[in-house]
Amino acid sequence: MSIIAQTLAADNTLEGSGFGAIGYGLAAIGPGIGVGIVAGKAIEGIARQPELAGQIRTTMFLGIALSEALALIGIVAGFIF
Repeated sequence: MSIIAQTLAADNTLEGSGFGAIGYGLAAIGPGIGVGIVAGKAIEGIARQPELAGQIRTTMFLGIALSEALALIGIVAGFIF
């Protein structure tokens, strides 16, 4: 049996064991990928229609903010649990 499984079986608490940091690291993967996709597609859109750069940039920042909100929720959940 692995050390993690033994630790969880011995006492059903996760306090001070660092699992919150691991969980947040895994939870940050999704928003990181989302921000990359949003920025990449915005660059493609600006390259195709440079006259709409202002509108595309505004929409890009909104998409990035919404994606980063998921990361902030993940870090708060890590502190709570």
